[in-house]
Amino acid sequence: MPFMRTLNSTSIPILTYHQIADAPPKGTSHRSLVVAPEDFSRQMAMLALLGYRGLSMTDLQPYLRGERVGKVVGITLDDGYLNNLTHAAPVLQRHGFSATCYVVSQLIGKSNIWDRESGIPESALMNAVQLKQWIAHGHEVGAHTRHHTHLLQLNAEKAREEIVRCKTDLEELLGRPVQHFCYPYGEYAPEHVSMVRKAGYMTATTTQRSRCQPQEDWMQLPRVSVARRTTRLTLWLKLTTGYEDRRRA
Repeated sequence: MPFMRTLNSTSIPILTYHQIADAPPKGTSHRSLVVAPEDFSRQMAMLALLGYRGLSMTDLQPYLRGERVGKVVGITLDDGYLNNLTHAAPVLQRHGFSATCYVVSQLIGKSNIWDRESGIPESALMNAVQLKQWIAHGHEVGAHTRHHTHLLQLNAEKAREEIVRCKTDLEELLGRPVQHFCYPYGEYAPEHVSMVRKAGYMTATTTQRSRCQPQEDWMQLPRVSVARRTTRLTLWLKLTTGYEDRRRA
């Protein structure tokens, strides 16, 4: 894929979620990444009330290319948790929104074992049948490497395998193209950007905090984080002002 930059005329937010579930006990590591189902429901209702359309990365592409304009927001969920299907999918469907769920291809149907050393409780990941249900609801699956690995800790051969074979794993399992990638932990180097581009992905998202501005690299798109304590007022500020843009590293 040739080097491309976004051509949108206005800032476009791409929201980042992880688990949509009841919060784990206080003191649990990374508790902030678990958004309560009722809060997620209220946030999506607010987006709809404000006139936004929630879109998957594929549906967002015409807006990033500058071919279409409108009040849109990308919706992404990292890791492929089962609670995305049980709690998020019905809410998204209620509002006619689509979303992209980034999946760890060699842990499908298992759990977030990469978090064990951090003390984060294990949660179920969607299995093949459930991923197909997610797609049947109008959403899409993206790639999040084969093992949720730290790319910066791998040699070039191993990193390329994690990036490229995740795509082929998922395409063989689901019988459809997988066009979008997300860097685990937000960790990557220029050589990984090149690998993602050469693998044939259309976009890649990061943990850089900002709305997507004009002239962003399609392989390094920033996102807007939504955490457990993100209020609707804060979310509105993240969507409509430079609140999040100023937090870009």
